[in-house]
Amino acid sequence: MRRANHTAAAPHGGVRRRDVLLLMTGAAAWTTSAYAQKPSMPVIGYLGPETPELFDSRLRAFHQGLREAGFVEGRNVAIEYQWARGQYARLPALATELVARNVDLVVASGGAQVALAAKASGTSKTIIFEMGGDPVQLGVVDSLSRPGGNITGVSSLSVDVSPKRLELMHELLPAASKLAVVANPTSPTANSQLQKLRSAAETLGVQLQTLNASKEEEFESVVSSVTQQLAGGLVFTSDPYFAFRSRRLADLAMKYRVPAITQTRDFPMAGGLMSYGGDFMQSHRRAGIYAGRVLRGEKPSDLPVQLVTKVELVINLKTAKFLGHEFSPALVSGADEVIE
Repeated sequence: MRRANHTAAAPHGGVRRRDVLLLMTGAAAWTTSAYAQKPSMPVIGYLGPETPELFDSRLRAFHQGLREAGFVEGRNVAIEYQWARGQYARLPALATELVARNVDLVVASGGAQVALAAKASGTSKTIIFEMGGDPVQLGVVDSLSRPGGNITGVSSLSVDVSPKRLELMHELLPAASKLAVVANPTSPTANSQLQKLRSAAETLGVQLQTLNASKEEEFESVVSSVTQQLAGGLVFTSDPYFAFRSRRLADLAMKYRVPAITQTRDFPMAGGLMSYGGDFMQSHRRAGIYAGRVLRGEKPSDLPVQLVTKVELVINLKTAKFLGHEFSPALVSGADEVIE
């Protein structure tokens, strides 16, 4: 006599409860595994010396470069920002904090101090810098063609063309025997710029009066002292701290009726007399392109430092008239932009 089988058989076409549990467990495990394997969005750590508001035009240029490289913030790349808000001494600490967020690469934008702070953090992540000085001379990279290590970027000619600003001021004021120059003593490029400016002044046969300013509250005393020093005009060295305070400098130059020239078009656009310097829109755009190329897998050591060789002269005819001066026809015709 056959013994009865007490294990209940599943109905025809059905699934036993134990099999259902196994299927559910397997599906959950597969889902978790698939989710874990889903590639996460890369993260750029962006270190800036100022505020997002002051950096707005530069940021737009950077994002344009990122888009050209195939990346859009919030869509396929995330960006963690750290802003020094004009307190440049905080840059090293901010760079260290940014790197600790485990970003995929660091963009150090807005000058030599930002690049040096990022490098000093000791991160092994790629660093893309944007500056106006010579990255080799400053010790940021080994060479332009082969930067070496984990750092590369973009440099404009703003620092190198400081003597040309002196020449332009001398051309406007040929009778002036003395011209003043303002430098930021905390800038890593200040000494080299002053050396070149002194050499240029000697060639031009003018006396150079050196003034220092590293804080915004020092600006007024510096500008007002130009007339007391019997200097005909004022030349600003290339420095991001000056560049991002163009409106304040333009207001003071107008208040004390001082002919002045800076590195950035923001100055004559705000009412200052003229500017001569590198095209910062192009340098920030190219930094964005490089960031995108690194995210796509290229090594920084294979990306030579790019030089933005275009420089632009912007003059303000209305301000010149207010100050009682007149630009030569040759200078007007050679300007990249004339504000009337």
